[in-house]
Amino acid sequence: MAAAAPGRAMAAAARCRGPPAPRAPPPPPPLVVILGATGTGKTALAAQLGRRLGGEIVSADSMQVYKGLDIITNKASPREQRLCRHHMISFVDPLVSNYTVVDFRDRAVPLIDEIFARDKIPIVVGGTNYYIEALLWKVLVDTTVPRRVSAVTPGRLAPPEKDGPVPIPVPIPGPAADRKAELERMDGVELHRRLSRVDPEMAARLHPHDKRKVARSLQVFEETGIPHSELLHRQQQEEGGGPLGGPLKYPQSCILWLHAEQAALDQRLEKRVDDMLAAGLLEELRDFHRRYNREKVAENRQDYQHGIFQSIGFKEFHEYLVSEGTCSPETSALLLQKGIQALKQVTKRYARRQNKWVRNRFLRRPGPNVPPVYGLEVSDLLRWEEDVLKPALEIVESFIQGREPPAEPVRMEYDVNENKRSHRVCELCDRIIIGDREWAAHTRSKSHLHHLKKRRRLESAGRAAETEGDSGGAETSGEDSGLSVP
Repeated sequence: MAAAAPGRAMAAAARCRGPPAPRAPPPPPPLVVILGATGTGKTALAAQLGRRLGGEIVSADSMQVYKGLDIITNKASPREQRLCRHHMISFVDPLVSNYTVVDFRDRAVPLIDEIFARDKIPIVVGGTNYYIEALLWKVLVDTTVPRRVSAVTPGRLAPPEKDGPVPIPVPIPGPAADRKAELERMDGVELHRRLSRVDPEMAARLHPHDKRKVARSLQVFEETGIPHSELLHRQQQEEGGGPLGGPLKYPQSCILWLHAEQAALDQRLEKRVDDMLAAGLLEELRDFHRRYNREKVAENRQDYQHGIFQSIGFKEFHEYLVSEGTCSPETSALLLQKGIQALKQVTKRYARRQNKWVRNRFLRRPGPNVPPVYGLEVSDLLRWEEDVLKPALEIVESFIQGREPPAEPVRMEYDVNENKRSHRVCELCDRIIIGDREWAAHTRSKSHLHHLKKRRRLESAGRAAETEGDSGGAETSGEDSGLSVP
């Protein structure tokens, strides 16, 4: 009996304390986003994480949505696709040229929600910057029918007369994407002039040579009757918005950035082009050219600015493809080498642009609507397990479990006084430069320094010529005056 007393006492104490506190609900699963320049191993890491964590891959690459050109667009290999389920790859006909980022978002966002609903982790693998932005933030302006355009000429924004009224928007139906393509075919200076009349703020943000963005802003005004800049301001003022756009769609976002030393990445990209050739790149290009592009070239209507035809690598081999079989073997070999070298160069430039976007969009933009970015060094592929896979797993698992990640996010210093919209004209280079940082970079560039050196050389030669002329003039005047020279 005495032995039972402690048990009764403990039970009584438990009744006094009441029922146990309910467990805290588990944290929502994260949206994992893998960023990085081409050639850093994003696809491989995504497949490894997907297999180990029960995730599914969502490709955010604007060229991989199209069927065909699997090698040149670096689609996941069959082996990688067997490791875990992949989405948003090879589902658009290659002849479709008006597939837009809005189309991508409208398909990818419900897909991500459906993956979450199945208790899986979506892993977005990024290659196209604006596709990733469209998934993470509310940054796109929806322009749906009925369209709102000029009442002066149905379906078009008529150029206003000087000092005349802004055209009145009226609704009519029509394919929006086709209208943007039609605008892009117009003269860039004229496009920018039109935008300046209807949306001077947006015109001040955009470079006159950036026809795509200028055309898009004009399209937005035509179809909504509201300046593009005003619609963007409304997004920024929404709860959770900021200077870069509307609120984050997925506050629980885990961003992994794969980066490498530039020399190591350049070497890897050159080797990757060689590997593509060994994997059958030329056969892929010939087949695609024969099936989809040869007739367009013959009719002089090929378009390397839209759809899959703008893939890096396809247009670089244009001369080789169109002349193969009609020129000497020596000429064909030279054109082939020219295409290979062009592909290597343009790939390296593209990698630099991708890293620049990560730095500008994520690392130099602190704020509540910019998620932290965790950097992973991929310069040495022999250390992939230690430097990349293991820390990536630890970071993602910490998000899943609702605890602090073991690594610190990447941070970069930024200038709060920097003006991203400043306009400067470099008369030496005949260029318009937008943004303080871009201006600083331009003044240090090789082309600018070359023009500066050339101008100084000309100015120096001009001063020397003036000095000689003044000296010769003095002698002549002495002779003309009749004065004797001792």
